Amino acid sequence: MKRREFIKSAAIGLGGLLMPVDKSDASLWETFFQKYFREMTPEEKKKVAQRLEKEYKDKTGVQINIKTNEALPGVKFGYGLDLSRCIGCRRCVYACVTENNLSRNPQIQYITVLEFKNGEKWVNDLEESNKYYEHDTVPEPGHFYMPVQCQQCDNPPCVKVCPTKATWKEPDGIVVVDYNWCIGCRYCMAACPYGARKFNWGEPQVPPEQFNANTHYLGNRPKFKGHVEKCTFCIQRTRENPGRYPACVEICPVGARKFGNLLDPESEISMCIETKRVFRLKEELNTHPSFFYFFSL
Repeated sequence: MKRREFIKSAAIGLGGLLMPVDKSDASLWETFFQKYFREMTPEEKKKVAQRLEKEYKDKTGVQINIKTNEALPGVKFGYGLDLSRCIGCRRCVYACVTENNLSRNPQIQYITVLEFKNGEKWVNDLEESNKYYEHDTVPEPGHFYMPVQCQQCDNPPCVKVCPTKATWKEPDGIVVVDYNWCIGCRYCMAACPYGARKFNWGEPQVPPEQFNANTHYLGNRPKFKGHVEKCTFCIQRTRENPGRYPACVEICPVGARKFGNLLDPESEISMCIETKRVFRLKEELNTHPSFFYFFSL
């Protein structure tokens, strides 16, 4: 149950202000008085995960595993995208939806693939692109494609404006959201220059048979209506040891997406930054993204 639902339920009993709460209401109190994720002990995190697993099972009928593993030491994730290879097929979009349990109705997508005509102004004029292109085949002659998603900034403006501190940057470079603390004010959406944050206007709908049961508390667990969510570099995959690629990297049919540890000079992403002419989107805003674009051809 969400915090706002708890407040609504509690208001019904305001006539008996200090009345004891029976055991059936214990989960309501646990939800409302839940501490910040960063302040919890490992035991407290495990207890919260178990409570949420039960709530999700009752709500969806699906047994979901919620991990709470922390950032791996000596790791800072970085992402690269080869614009000369991207064909605009949107397979990354669909793989992300499936992996991260994104709502099918209303539709939520973390990745937006933009289409530009060759020779036109682009990059900083994202609104001039076509994000709703429909072609029988891709790539369309005379066009190129630029996927945009959360840039996992080192200086994230979305974090600065959050009034409840429900979002922050983790040691491995991933900007995360504690969905139990998000109040849906959407200040972060206004602050993000990349349009990377998504708001659930309706109750998220995922068919039970399509649920990905492998989840992380800060990642792809089921979300709520009235909350903001975002890409987390598939934290439920990349924080494994050994880690896996994000779903969008794994699915790309042309190998346009690169991912790895920026602190490892031998990683694929480090080699791309060292050998390619890379740029970062809207770099003049001093957000310092951990997401790099480049051309290899």
